[in-house]
Amino acid sequence: MTGIKDVAERAGLSVATVSRALSGKGHVSPGSRERARAAAAELGFVLSYHASSLASGRTHNVGLVVPSVHRWFYSAVIEGASAALLEAGYDLTLYNIGEDPRHRHSVFNDFLLRKRVDAVIAVSLELSEAEMQQLLAVHRPIVGIGGPLPGASTIRIDETAIAQKATNHLLGLGHTKIAHITGDAAYEQDFKLPGTRRSGFEKAMNDAGCALRPEWIVSADFTTEGAYSAARQLLAGTPERPTAVFAASDEMAIGTILAARDFGLRIPDDLSVIGIDGHDLGNVMGLTTIDQDAKGQGAIAVRTLLGAINNGLVMEPTDAEHPTKLVVRSSTAVPRLTD
Repeated sequence: MTGIKDVAERAGLSVATVSRALSGKGHVSPGSRERARAAAAELGFVLSYHASSLASGRTHNVGLVVPSVHRWFYSAVIEGASAALLEAGYDLTLYNIGEDPRHRHSVFNDFLLRKRVDAVIAVSLELSEAEMQQLLAVHRPIVGIGGPLPGASTIRIDETAIAQKATNHLLGLGHTKIAHITGDAAYEQDFKLPGTRRSGFEKAMNDAGCALRPEWIVSADFTTEGAYSAARQLLAGTPERPTAVFAASDEMAIGTILAARDFGLRIPDDLSVIGIDGHDLGNVMGLTTIDQDAKGQGAIAVRTLLGAINNGLVMEPTDAEHPTKLVVRSSTAVPRLTD
């Protein structure tokens, strides 16, 4: 049976170098890496992660916990993290906790405590003190995406600031009659995202001296369908229509655009619309947005964890603010009629 020593002899390298080259762990020159891979392919050798995990205590597997796989943001984070893990030679175990509290309890009180993963990424989940203590007790690095986790590193964006930036873009174009589509109360559970983005909207409006119209602040479920229904009620429910809408997500902004078209409103001549995310459909829809680089957040989380793993699982908690970018497209313009 072909072993790693045979591969090392064929490649003219040490066993340690071949192991690093095939596992993706540690520094290996490009030439040596190619020689090791070529020799392994010629001999039909595949590195046994099971054997190496028994020796090192590592599984070469990272657990990623998300509230849902159906929302674009979460799927984009998964895509970014998965690509980075593949490049590093790691597997990914996905835990989709959904809306059932029992699933969340099982993940944090059972699955993640079995030490089948080398590290954990928690996406948009505000973990309780008990959940954090359980994870920290098994001595696995933890990175949170979306908000602070005591004792763990965090990658986040400034939710209030990006909502202000989105609103200020509309104000800068000359809009003063601006509506806001926010998230339902159910989405306040973890890090209070809807309320935080709404506060950014309200601050920008107040700073500009613009009136906040309660009937122009409506909620939806962060989906295109939910926002479509909410936007139809918004646009049909008052004698005076807003000239612009800031939606708390790109999916809700897309729903707003579709609803506006039902009323014969032209985008952006009759209604400007801006969202937050950087959704893949944004370019197709001509949507102006604040791009938060969800895939990049997933990739950075992985690189942060791998740094800790390669450092003997020692991780000093950090709080990193991920940069965002205003992407201006055709869905926003100067209002046709001035106030």
